[in-house]
Amino acid sequence: MKHLDRHVILEHTIVAIMLLIVVACGEKPSEVTKVDKEPTIYPDYSGVTVPVNIAPLNFMVREDQSSAIYVVAKGNGVEIVADCTREEAIFDIRDWKKLLSSNAGSDITITVDVKTEGQWKEYKPFSIRISSDSIDSYLTYRLIEPDYEVFSRLQIKERCVEDFSERSICDYKSVGNRCMNCHTYSNQDPNLSFLYVRGQGGGMMLNQNGNIRKLNVKAADMVSGAVYAQFSPNGRWIVFSTNKIIPAFHAAPSKRLEVFDTKSDIYIADIVNNKIISNPILEDSTRLETFPTFSPDGKSIYYCSAERLPMVSNLDSLQYDLCRISFDEATGVVGDYREVIVSSQKNEKNSVCHPRVSPDGKYLLYTVANYGTFPIWHPESDLQMMELGSGETDTLGVVNSAKSDTYHSWSSNSRWFVFASKRDDGMYGKPYFCHVDERGKASKPFLLPQERATFYDKNLKSFNAPELGKGALPFTAEDIAKAFKKTTAESFSL
Repeated sequence: MKHLDRHVILEHTIVAIMLLIVVACGEKPSEVTKVDKEPTIYPDYSGVTVPVNIAPLNFMVREDQSSAIYVVAKGNGVEIVADCTREEAIFDIRDWKKLLSSNAGSDITITVDVKTEGQWKEYKPFSIRISSDSIDSYLTYRLIEPDYEVFSRLQIKERCVEDFSERSICDYKSVGNRCMNCHTYSNQDPNLSFLYVRGQGGGMMLNQNGNIRKLNVKAADMVSGAVYAQFSPNGRWIVFSTNKIIPAFHAAPSKRLEVFDTKSDIYIADIVNNKIISNPILEDSTRLETFPTFSPDGKSIYYCSAERLPMVSNLDSLQYDLCRISFDEATGVVGDYREVIVSSQKNEKNSVCHPRVSPDGKYLLYTVANYGTFPIWHPESDLQMMELGSGETDTLGVVNSAKSDTYHSWSSNSRWFVFASKRDDGMYGKPYFCHVDERGKASKPFLLPQERATFYDKNLKSFNAPELGKGALPFTAEDIAKAFKKTTAESFSL
């Protein structure tokens, strides 16, 4: 009988809580006092620019002692009211899509009312710019423990940014808890992409229209398999670096971990003929070469290069130049001259990494830090953007934060990029999006919206190396698992 009573009490308690929530959601403010400041919300969506096809920007209101909130979004004659808990504002996705489509190219305003000690306060409305520039619909990212020095239970996820659907495309449970590299598209095309599963039985998992090939892209004298890699525009070539990576712990309490290369070279793989192309400039034994990427016209390879120094005592002198070398996409012939585009000695922050050229060929986006090759652990890491026609550099003050900002990729229309930022707490990397207008001006970034606004407060994984794609991938985590279990991988030769 007592057992039954406990269940009855629990059931009535749940019903009472739900009724309170419904009352909070449905209670319309009365006798409102206006406050001349914007509300404190998380994520911070005030003044951001978002694409017309983005999922609802659900958020929390972080005002002390609030017992209820009331949130209205409106623009161009369309008005929607959020479903609210005591602190969360959740927008119906159909209402949200209607609001955005009616306001493409203009602003919407959001008004927040908060009830505290029986009194309603109406905060100053904030605006959100709705860009008519759509963003690629899908985002892939690796979920990883924020410490990075030990891998366990890694997953690569695919998320639709137009709604909240998410699925695994590679899961630790099906690949023997192996380390895995992040997923990379060719021209944001879901029908040509790869990811890399490390360790025994692993290899490059190449997706070609849903067919998964397991490749061993490694010759006998290479220090490793592919670490950082990108497709050529025509999809035939993959430029990649091989890196001997060393993790080290700092003695200084203000710095936790450093990761650096003791050897690294760059090669090009021909995935049609299973051949590897080498070049003496890209495998110079006196230098470290890494982070290669092709230009959108296929005529150049951008990469980073540093003088090879004795480690670890010279770690703060490890500074990378941003370089370029010519490439013939028809033949696979690499040039014989290394051109320095951004010199580590002439930049305020001396080390450059992760170059990525916008698909329209206008802009070169890269990360800068004081030194080293692993900017995710450098709080001073920032993004910079060069206009390739003029060579002018934008330090992107509106984009960067006091914490690490890096690991970026472009949308196919060159109007958006996504990057991983630790701006919230200095520990967890989260995907932020930024709009670049027709004049090359960047806007205030916004955080990837989630179905529940409390998601990031509870999430204990970092979003690592986010990549944008134009459509859903034509394979599943099970397809990767089947390819992984194959006893042999296709070999490549120099």
